[in-house]
Amino acid sequence: MKLFRLDELDAERAAGDGAYLRFLKQPTMSAGLYALSPGEADPQTPHAQDEIYLVVSGRAELTVGRETATVARGSVVFVPAGTEHRFHHITEELRVLVVFSPPED
Repeated sequence: MKLFRLDELDAERAAGDGAYLRFLKQPTMSAGLYALSPGEADPQTPHAQDEIYLVVSGRAELTVGRETATVARGSVVFVPAGTEHRFHHITEELRVLVVFSPPED
């Protein structure tokens, strides 16, 4: 078993001075913590992997393909591989648990 604490992961991510921290990589999946501040741009491009987002805190708009929705704590979103997607109109500090399958490179 591997156990992680979100507060510790967020501190590690912030200390690394990056928006994303991959904290787990297994043969079939990987997981990371993604953070964006209000007004910050989301530079993502489509990924070769399917993704699941679990918003652990904050509020933003998320556009996936041609659909847009407001996401906040507790929102879970599936993003198919190869699909354009982006967080925008971030109004509260956003923290998102990201799961990739297969694992990201």
